[in-house]
Amino acid sequence: MTPEEREALGPVGERFVFRSNTYYQSLIDWNDPDDPIRRIVVPVAGELEDWGRLDASDEGAYTVVPGLEHKYSDTALLLVNDVCGGYCRFCFRKRLFMDDNDEVVRDISRGLDYIREHTEISNVLLTGGDPLILSTERLESIVARLWKIEHVRIIRIGTKMPAFSPARILRDPKLPEMFEKFRDPARRLYVMAHFNHPRELTALAAEGLSMLQRAGATVVNQTPILAGVNDSAETLAALFERLSHMGVPPYYVFQCRPTLGNKPYSVPVEQAFEIFTQAQARCSGLAKSARFVMSHSTGKIEVVGKADGLVYMKCHRSPDPSAAGRFFAFKSNPEAHWFDDYEEAGGLVGSAPLSAPRAACGGESDGGSCGR
Repeated sequence: MTPEEREALGPVGERFVFRSNTYYQSLIDWNDPDDPIRRIVVPVAGELEDWGRLDASDEGAYTVVPGLEHKYSDTALLLVNDVCGGYCRFCFRKRLFMDDNDEVVRDISRGLDYIREHTEISNVLLTGGDPLILSTERLESIVARLWKIEHVRIIRIGTKMPAFSPARILRDPKLPEMFEKFRDPARRLYVMAHFNHPRELTALAAEGLSMLQRAGATVVNQTPILAGVNDSAETLAALFERLSHMGVPPYYVFQCRPTLGNKPYSVPVEQAFEIFTQAQARCSGLAKSARFVMSHSTGKIEVVGKADGLVYMKCHRSPDPSAAGRFFAFKSNPEAHWFDDYEEAGGLVGSAPLSAPRAACGGESDGGSCGR
C-alpha cells in the first residue's frame, strides 16, 4: 500500500482493528486494488458507512453465562478468546475486538459447569476469536475438560488459521498429537475451517489440512458469500471443488451478516442465492453439499428456492425445536440483504409477516430490521 492509501484508511483502522501476517499478505497481488485476498483483510473506506449493528444476530440474547451461548438445545458455543490470526473485514463478531468488550472471559469454569448441568448439550463449538491462537496446551486443557462430560459427543473448533497461518499447524507437533489423543469411534473432534477464496488453498494450507486429517480431525469448511471476494459462481465452485478434492466438504455458505462495517462486503440475498445455486450446479458429489443460510436472531434460515416472484425459505435451526423445518414464502426483493428485509406473500401457507420476524422461527419479535 502507498503512504497515501494508509493515511486514507486511518479512520477505519481507528474504528475497526486491523491485523494480518507476512504469510497471508504474500498471497495478495498488491498491483490489483481489487484483489480478493486483499479485500478479506485490508480495510476499505466503506466500512465507516452507518449500516447494520454490532450484534446482528442478537448473540447477547442467548448468552447464558459469560462466554457461553446456548441458542439451540443440543449445541453450546464457548468463546475461548478474543484474538484471531488476522481480522476479516466482514467479521460478525468485531465487537469482541473493541476495547470495551467484556463477552470473553479467561476463566471458562462457569461455562463448563453450565454444559455439565445441561445434559441436552451434545455439541460444543469452540470459537472466539480463533481457538488456534491459544497455545496447544491451553486448547488441549479445554478439550480435555469437555471430553470428560459424557453427554458431549462432538467438539468443533472454529478456525481460520489453516488459511491465515498454516505454520500454526505444521510447526507445532503437539497440535496433531492433541487430536490423536481424542480419537474415539463414538465421538468426534471437528475443525470448522474458514476458506473464503480458492487462492487461500496453497500447498502449505493443503499440507496443514492433511496433517489435521491424519491426526483424526474431521475437517469441513464454511464461508460467507462476499462482494469482491467470492461473489461469482466460477470462484465459489472452484472453492467447493478444491476443498472437496482435499477431503474438506463445504458445510455452510452464509449470507454476510448485516454487522456494522460490513456493507462493502454484503451481496443481496437473492443475488447470493443465485451465485450459490450456479456454483453448486458446476460441482458434483460432496462439493455440492453446502446449505445457503442466514444466521438470524431467530435461528438459521435456509434459502431454498426462488420462482414466480417468490423467495422460499426454511427454518433450518431454531431455539424452538418445534419450529425447525417450517417453510416460508416471501415476495421477491432484489435489494434485500437480510431476512428482515422481506415482506410476506399474503395468503400462502407457511408465510410469516416480517412484523414478527422472531415468531417466524419460534422466537419473539424484536420489532426492528437487522438489515438496515
